[in-house]
Amino acid sequence: MFSWLVLACVETAFATSVESPPLSEEQDSGPPPPLGISSNPGAVNQKTGTALAGEWLGFQKDSGVFLGGVWAGDTNYLISGGQQPGSWSWNSLLILSLGLDSEKLIGWKGGKFGIDFLRFDGDPTNQRAGSVQGYNSLPGPPPLHRSELYQLWWRQELFDGKLIVRVGKMVPTADFNNVLRPVPTQDQSLFIPSVSGLLFTPVFVNPTLLGVMPGYYNSACGVTTTFAPTNNFYLSYGVYDGNIANGTQTGTRGPEFNGYYFNIGEAGAAWEIGSDSLPGSFGVGVWHQSGQMHATDVTGKDVTESGATGVYLFGSQRIWLRHPGRDNSGITGFFQFGTNDSETLPVNQYFGSGLTAFGLVPGRSQDSAGAGMACSWLNRNTFQRNSELMFQVYYQAHIIAATYVEPAISYIPTPGANPNLDAAWATTLRVTILF
Repeated sequence: MFSWLVLACVETAFATSVESPPLSEEQDSGPPPPLGISSNPGAVNQKTGTALAGEWLGFQKDSGVFLGGVWAGDTNYLISGGQQPGSWSWNSLLILSLGLDSEKLIGWKGGKFGIDFLRFDGDPTNQRAGSVQGYNSLPGPPPLHRSELYQLWWRQELFDGKLIVRVGKMVPTADFNNVLRPVPTQDQSLFIPSVSGLLFTPVFVNPTLLGVMPGYYNSACGVTTTFAPTNNFYLSYGVYDGNIANGTQTGTRGPEFNGYYFNIGEAGAAWEIGSDSLPGSFGVGVWHQSGQMHATDVTGKDVTESGATGVYLFGSQRIWLRHPGRDNSGITGFFQFGTNDSETLPVNQYFGSGLTAFGLVPGRSQDSAGAGMACSWLNRNTFQRNSELMFQVYYQAHIIAATYVEPAISYIPTPGANPNLDAAWATTLRVTILF
């Protein structure tokens, strides 16, 4: 059971989710600055990379053909504590992404097609630390060596982009409960590609949704509908193949229609406050998983329930700008909350928060640094420890072009897998290359 508890998701760095409220034309007219990318470029957005691969092949940015991708790899050392202190682990993720714009290619207005390939090779990094939440978001459930058709979808805008529908195999964490999504803003100097560069899993998927919500690397087939009447407000609803709840690896197989469905709805808003127009955002959502769900309790007995329901909140706010109107250096904060009524899922309540500093080191305008905490209250049917607390700090250094190196330190005082485990200290060094 433990292997799927560390389910993770990844997020692209250089655009907002394509189902989120659209950005202003001024912001969307050029590529945003490569500042403060997500630590896991690839899965809470539907377009991965910078289109550099397409440019190498002669496809210009306005050609209607997007060809890009990302490679992210890391090495981890468990300094002490956990289940295997002194152990090393390695992870490698490759995503190749092809996107076609039907309006630019054949004159069909508002249509987009996307297809992604994923290859992952890794180790049970989080399991060795005894972490239920996951201090590293790259490794998910086994198999830890996999190739898959990650995404295959058609997206259609209607009514001047106010209604957006996507059908196919996709990553719902791009559109729901996505605290990392940058806030739409009229001022290009305020734009950031990602709210945080934290490595740990909770910043990508609220732990109260572990075991039910499709995402990286278990994408799923379904439909997402978004109503965005303005740039600063949206309503979204999605229904997807919910067989993750019975242990199926939906990323490696086609859809099944057998009574397991994952339904989710969300409302969100964005704003700018103060004389410096500091951007902020807030979202609230509710979800329901159908079908019979099972888990093994601490005594070895089977626990069964018919479906589960939960709610979540998230928000972010730019707190301070160093050079208002000139660049986006400054500090941003975020928070997350979630709760569910499940008897079988690993986490019943969660709260997390963090701070990110952008471009504050002299001479390093494209670097970022941050810290975050994640606290999950565990399901007492399946865990003997009441909660798992985790802290992480990182520094993300821009090297050249779209290449970043990110060292991080994680501290887990209460590893949730076993109440007898000592506090875990771990280091991670990640390299991310977008192309």
